[in-house]
Amino acid sequence: MRLNVQPNWDNLSIAVVGATGAVGRRMLATLEERNFPVGRLSALASARSVGQRLPFRGGVAEVKELREDSFMGIDIALFSAGSSISKKYAPIAVESGCVVIDNSSAWRMEKDIPLIIPEVNPSALGEKYGIIANPNCSTIQMVVALKPIHDQYRIRRIFVSTYQSVSGSGQKAIEELKQQSRNILDGKSVENRVYPHQIAFNCLPHIDVFMENGYTKEEMKMVNETHKILSDSTIEISPTAVRVPVFYAHSEAVNVETELPMKVDEVKDLLFSSPGISIVDNPDKNEYPLAIKACGTGDVVVGRIRKDLTRDNAINFWVVSDNLLKGAACNAVQIAELLLKRLA
Repeated sequence: MRLNVQPNWDNLSIAVVGATGAVGRRMLATLEERNFPVGRLSALASARSVGQRLPFRGGVAEVKELREDSFMGIDIALFSAGSSISKKYAPIAVESGCVVIDNSSAWRMEKDIPLIIPEVNPSALGEKYGIIANPNCSTIQMVVALKPIHDQYRIRRIFVSTYQSVSGSGQKAIEELKQQSRNILDGKSVENRVYPHQIAFNCLPHIDVFMENGYTKEEMKMVNETHKILSDSTIEISPTAVRVPVFYAHSEAVNVETELPMKVDEVKDLLFSSPGISIVDNPDKNEYPLAIKACGTGDVVVGRIRKDLTRDNAINFWVVSDNLLKGAACNAVQIAELLLKRLA
């Protein structure tokens, strides 16, 4: 598995699969904002989106239909079109000489597929490049914050509750929250199409399907992906994932217990000096991470860092990140940047 023969590193051919979706559009914007060396861009989507014109670098990219021959001459393909599309087309893209960076859950737990957060486990990228998996959004922001703590103090146990925005369910969920909110404020009835219950002015402790163990698939993603990314299956993880009536950015309350003793000030200094993390932790001035302020940024924002009152060697913190950026598009482009550093 390799890139197309002798690519021009300053003038790459890039495909975005699922370009018209919420994450796909953010991928285009992130490629532009980070000045990624795109020489030729292929915006790919389903037949119903063909002909749409998406803004890119002062011009437009016209959407073309995703087909089996769409990857000829493509160097890197960013996929964000769901697991079924990735399962079908990612191997075809690789056979065409293309490296795939996939945002779906299709390949994350495959043994030979690297699951990458560039600030956390860049060495896991390896030397054979075919399909590279992008972790789940809720996993990414938690693990970026946990990695320096694990390296310094060795994590024993994690309790995490997530408060996840509706954009994690796609554009239809965003529109459903808008419409339900309008209807309720106008005294009208609401329809539930995306979620099993009303999401406006409500919280749903239910993301993805329920598993036999009583946890949801989203919660088990956090467990299994964290173990794989940190290369440590001994860490005990107990998650609860909640959908909240927020449009963008996920928030998480994390409690972490370590084997070695921690001091809050030391942890703050450690996180402050770690890549990809911003600290907002000044409760005297009501300053702490907020979803509305995390939107549009690629950092993981951490605050409310404090000692656990009930356990030694344990702390609590609050972590917020834009799920469409660091949780998806930005992390994918960062993986592509890491790939270029390895191969250039």
